[in-house]
Amino acid sequence: MALLHVAAVAVGLLLYVALTHSGRQRRAPSAAIGWVVSLVAFPYLALPVYLLLGTRKLAHPCEAIANEAVADEGRWLQALGHGLGLPPARHCHRIDLHADGEGALQALLVLLDGASSRIDIEIFILRDDAVGKQVAAALQRATVRGVRVRVLLDGVGTLAGHRASAALLRDAGAELRWFAPMRLRLHPQFGRGNLRNHRKLVLVDGHAMWTGGRNLAEEYFLDGATSMAWRDLSVVVEGGIVADAQTVFERDWASTFSGTSKTPSPVPAAPDAGARAQLLPSGPDRRDDTAYSLFLNAIHRADARVLLATPYFVPDAQLQTALLLACRRGVDVQLLMPARSNHRMADIARERSLRELAAAGARIHLLPGMLHAKAIIVDDALASCGSINFDGRSLFLNYELNLLFHDAGQVADLAAWFTAQRAQAAGYVARAPGWWRDIGEGLVRAVGFQL
Repeated sequence: MALLHVAAVAVGLLLYVALTHSGRQRRAPSAAIGWVVSLVAFPYLALPVYLLLGTRKLAHPCEAIANEAVADEGRWLQALGHGLGLPPARHCHRIDLHADGEGALQALLVLLDGASSRIDIEIFILRDDAVGKQVAAALQRATVRGVRVRVLLDGVGTLAGHRASAALLRDAGAELRWFAPMRLRLHPQFGRGNLRNHRKLVLVDGHAMWTGGRNLAEEYFLDGATSMAWRDLSVVVEGGIVADAQTVFERDWASTFSGTSKTPSPVPAAPDAGARAQLLPSGPDRRDDTAYSLFLNAIHRADARVLLATPYFVPDAQLQTALLLACRRGVDVQLLMPARSNHRMADIARERSLRELAAAGARIHLLPGMLHAKAIIVDDALASCGSINFDGRSLFLNYELNLLFHDAGQVADLAAWFTAQRAQAAGYVARAPGWWRDIGEGLVRAVGFQL
């Protein structure tokens, strides 16, 4: 038995080293130590779990990216985006920010009813409820007009009601694929069950898109009998970056199918007039942790303000340090989040970080009801919203999608939204935890990547 255990440990460690190196996983030291300790202590349990869930980054070929000179301080964001392999900022015909749920739903339905050739949807959750049925009805009207409809749903996000959602979409005439469904098979998604597609994206005819933080379910748009709709943000864009978003969709759609499939090519982006925006895709399909690197760099550069809205706040040590240092430089650091989110574990995990930031001078605003919006504003240089939460799972594991705004009008609109929400919030009051609470917070933070 001792020899068997040693052999299992050796096999587990060899596989861990080989797969980590070949896949360029670049894990955080705490995560690497956790896997190694687990493989040594419990190899029979840890090795199958690692093989099923241990992938963090997909393998990418090494790419040489030309250095881009920065002529002035205001261009650091474009230079960093170029270095991270992001598509460039582009002029867009239209950029409309929607904070009201009913208005956001109507904007989406108008886009769907205006489609003439194709509709592509990539979403974490589409539920068989009042909102899902309205979307499905619009898709059915589109297919009757001869529009091709493709829908990509996450294999876990809609797990509880996947049969109802699938029936709803197939009745509407949509082509449906599941992203990394939880199945006991080795190919083609072996080892990737922990990598979820959290992107929210609707593309119409290759020239208009709807994106943001909202899933296609009732609580994101409409008041219920006993609860208010969740506070969230979505954006409608025409022209410019829509072609970049189409490229993201085509890649994600193709990743779910091992055969050959004819898909339309994205329409090349034309040099339009209008406000500039930039697509910020992040996830295992990117060489770098793009959103994390961008946000971390921006916070370190902040001179005047850092405004951060997120439902789940579980920063790693580097992000927490960047926010603390910003506070100590005299930067106005403000956090906006729900007093109680829909994930109790995340609420427990955030407390240590919030106490540290409050002690350093950060202003923390807690909203009644659920805030699901994700946004960050740093000085007047960076403004971003989309699907990216400020936690380890969103920044390091999930496939995510945000927009970056480059023009003063869009930055001002996002800042005005933050100010309006802040006026309805109560201030955070730090309280020293008891012994059991302190231990509980530490245990929950230890699994922060999964929150």
